[in-house]
Amino acid sequence: MDEMEEELKCPVCGSFFREPIILPCSHNICLACARNILVQTPDAESPQSSRASGSGVSDYDYLDLDKMSLYSEADSGYGSYGGFVSAPTTPCQKSPNGVRVFPPSVPHPPQAQHHLLPHTGVLPPVPRNSCLTCPQCHRSLTLDDRGLRGFPKNRVLEGVVDRYQQSKAAALKCQLCEKSPREATVMCEQCDVFYCDPCRLRCHPPRGPLAKHRLVPPAQGRISRRASPRKISTCTEHELENLSMYCVQCKTPVCYQCLEDGKHSTHEVKALGAMWKLHKGQLSQALNVLSDRATEAKEFLVQLRNMVQHIQENGVEFEACLVAQCDALIEALNRRKAQLLSRVTKEHEHKLSVVRDQISHCTVKLRQTTGLMEYCLEVIKENDPSGFLQISDALIRRVHMTENQWGKGSLTPRMSSDFDLTLDSGPLLQTIHQLDFVQMKVPAAPILQLEECCTQTNSATLSWKQPPLSTIAVEGYILELDDGTGGQFREVYVGIEMICTVDGLHFNSTYKARVKAYNSSGVGQYSKTLVMQTSEIAWFTFDPASAHPDIILSNDNLTVTCNSYDDRVVMGNTGFSRGVHYWEMTIDRYDNHPDPAFGIARADVMKDVMLGKDDKAWAMYVDNNRSWFMHNNSHTNRRYGECLQRDRCLKHVLKCDNIIGRRQSVTSLPVRPTDGGISKGATVGVLLDFSRGILLFLINDEQQGPVAFNTLEGMYYPAISLNRNVQVTLHSGLPIPDFYTPGESEAAGSVC
Repeated sequence: MDEMEEELKCPVCGSFFREPIILPCSHNICLACARNILVQTPDAESPQSSRASGSGVSDYDYLDLDKMSLYSEADSGYGSYGGFVSAPTTPCQKSPNGVRVFPPSVPHPPQAQHHLLPHTGVLPPVPRNSCLTCPQCHRSLTLDDRGLRGFPKNRVLEGVVDRYQQSKAAALKCQLCEKSPREATVMCEQCDVFYCDPCRLRCHPPRGPLAKHRLVPPAQGRISRRASPRKISTCTEHELENLSMYCVQCKTPVCYQCLEDGKHSTHEVKALGAMWKLHKGQLSQALNVLSDRATEAKEFLVQLRNMVQHIQENGVEFEACLVAQCDALIEALNRRKAQLLSRVTKEHEHKLSVVRDQISHCTVKLRQTTGLMEYCLEVIKENDPSGFLQISDALIRRVHMTENQWGKGSLTPRMSSDFDLTLDSGPLLQTIHQLDFVQMKVPAAPILQLEECCTQTNSATLSWKQPPLSTIAVEGYILELDDGTGGQFREVYVGIEMICTVDGLHFNSTYKARVKAYNSSGVGQYSKTLVMQTSEIAWFTFDPASAHPDIILSNDNLTVTCNSYDDRVVMGNTGFSRGVHYWEMTIDRYDNHPDPAFGIARADVMKDVMLGKDDKAWAMYVDNNRSWFMHNNSHTNRRYGECLQRDRCLKHVLKCDNIIGRRQSVTSLPVRPTDGGISKGATVGVLLDFSRGILLFLINDEQQGPVAFNTLEGMYYPAISLNRNVQVTLHSGLPIPDFYTPGESEAAGSVC
């Protein structure tokens, strides 16, 4: 139980807890120590007054303010309150564990002093606006009118401290010895007297009326003497009411009066006994897991101690081999032999130092874990439900946190017991002064960390690490990906970092990735191949980084407008180069009949003119009556109507020109404009099909012409141009319209 002692000491005074109270942060402190570290705050700056003003700030938000008001950053040892004249600067004390202790800033009235000495359980009045800072988590706590009485007493912790101190106390003495009392051997429970053997035979014979008395060992008798019926806990809010229920929301025992007229009246409550049993079960389960971790830690320590022996044996063996090789080189090698032995000794000492450090670190952690386990087991023995529930949540969290500290990687040796050095004895005697250790091994294959590898839209993040216990130097890594169609691998990253994000991949594609390490000896083996799937549907938003300064974005960059009367361009944050993609834009506002343009563009498109004015954009611009396709400032009508120069149908012209096989651009024809446009609430759709290299437009689910543009290849970004009279909301990641089948020679529903 020695490891548990740190759990039973106050963080302020460093001694065993005396009359411990539970702070709202679940930490414990002696009642007297809490009185010592109380400070008084100005009315205008107290956290309580700030909360009363409706700011809704939690206690944690005042942590920095409290630190600055209590002591300076220069650690001068003095506390002060800036701007508060009535609170003079007072010396700062420090406890043995480094916690700052501030004496009360307001002296006690003389008439109140006599209450402190004869009655240790009665506290003097607490000044108004008093607060204290938890010495462990530094959370600032403001006291109410009840002062320190508002904090519940930790009877469970007090009982554990008493039992621990009793187990460490000196042996009990006989109460009937006249001169020098001898050590007691028994205690009579009925007589309530400790006896040594001679006094027991003389004063408590095993016959007669005393024969029925029960004699127990002294330690057990002391516990039974101090034991008393379980105290019925009373409510801190209503001192005459017993705690009988448990508030689930506040995680504290409450009385019936709290449920009727207190702050718990609307909260969910459960029976105190049921919650006592539930939390005991949870703590026991958590302890079982932690116990398994402690067992693993003990086995790990055995493994580390065995490694020390192996390192020593391997070191001796390696030194002997080195001496034999150096002796074979006669006199010329003797001068170099001393230097090489020094190198091996340093490596030997380094390995031992690393392993011993890990043994020491693991021993400390195991000691802390064992102490916490013993403390929790003692707490479980308590029969006080309310007292147990006051600390059970904090203990459960601590047990889980301690269990997490023994997580993955903490029980893995940091150093290999092998010596990865080989002496090369081939050089001639003329070059013997250059004799040195050489690294004869290439790096091992890296290990991909699957839990950190992921894909997001059309980007892939890969992470890897070196194999455990590998001591071979690595100068860099080479990451390779295929083309997403099962083709050849290509290098996408070369460097020393062990994490890489690859952008600009194709949507709805399956990529294979692998990585290898290299050093001066060569390139190592590939890691296992990782298969990754990019997003099937392209989700994207407007890109504020590439937008014109006059563009205004909102709604998480899904809604766009402009503060200029001139047309300004904004693009999406994702580019496309493969697959079939469809997105729509809803017209939220449409005033004064402007001409917004919708389409696609290259990354270097002009941002201060209408989309389609240069050769970097392919667009459809539309007003309230008509719409046109435009690229490189060349227009065509949205729908091919009555031809003015040809009598043949355009569909027949396209078939005759073999547009599908040769992928020629559509020639602009003089046309008669057709009625139709957009208004508020209209929807404009854009369909980009790289399998055919074409671009289609829709308005209110009706296709605008057969094919707007073809022969599209490369990387394109969704784009739009508009002025201040238009506001548009983007809808991405939409399925392909039902009328369209990718790969057909011509979109269904087109008309002549």
